[in-house]
Amino acid sequence: MGLPTGPAALPSRDDLERRLNAFLTWWLGTWPPSGRLVVSGSPVRTRPGWDGQVRPVLGVATPIGTVVSVPIAIEKSATELARPGFEPLSDAIGALVGRPRAKLVRGIFRWSERVVDLPEAGEWVPRTDPRIPPWLRPFNGDVLVAFDDDKYAAGVGLKRHSPLGIEIAVGTEQHHRGKGLASRLVAQASRRILAEGAIALYLHARDNVASAHVAERAGFPDDGWEIIELWQGSSRP
Repeated sequence: MGLPTGPAALPSRDDLERRLNAFLTWWLGTWPPSGRLVVSGSPVRTRPGWDGQVRPVLGVATPIGTVVSVPIAIEKSATELARPGFEPLSDAIGALVGRPRAKLVRGIFRWSERVVDLPEAGEWVPRTDPRIPPWLRPFNGDVLVAFDDDKYAAGVGLKRHSPLGIEIAVGTEQHHRGKGLASRLVAQASRRILAEGAIALYLHARDNVASAHVAERAGFPDDGWEIIELWQGSSRP
């Protein structure tokens, strides 16, 4: 499924920003940030996400400000932790949600700022298709796959956070890398997401250079935004 035809079908930059703002308001509880560091209580933080897992702390940072979303029940306590700044919040927030060893880590947050017309590289197939690898099976919906002689070469899964916001995950077999498959698949998936009226998201670890190149080619620039997540480690996987 590609974009509908006709000039009216192409979303404008303003339309994409409206979609993003609507999604982040739902996802985090408030958006945009009203200060340098805002703690926001949201009922979404106690609900299962796209994969059935609950993520009790989640945030998005921009060069202007940061929103860290937490369960409503701990909003006041988390706000007090955040008064001195981000690091004290990061060090202590895990204990408030039953994960005392976890801290807040940052990754790169990208969103589709434009439609990229790269050639399509794959086909949408059910996640139960026997040809796809195990990592694609947990996604909630069909997956986009490039096959080489009926064998898996590269694929995209969609993390449907809500009807407003859908995150793209991509992986390529080692011997098929360097052919541009990942960028073409991400652009193809992004066109489908935009046609559905949602915003396409692309998140990755800061040191994942290959993923950064894929994102840039597919229309997801790095505007200095970050995803903030709770991990028992020093960086986003």
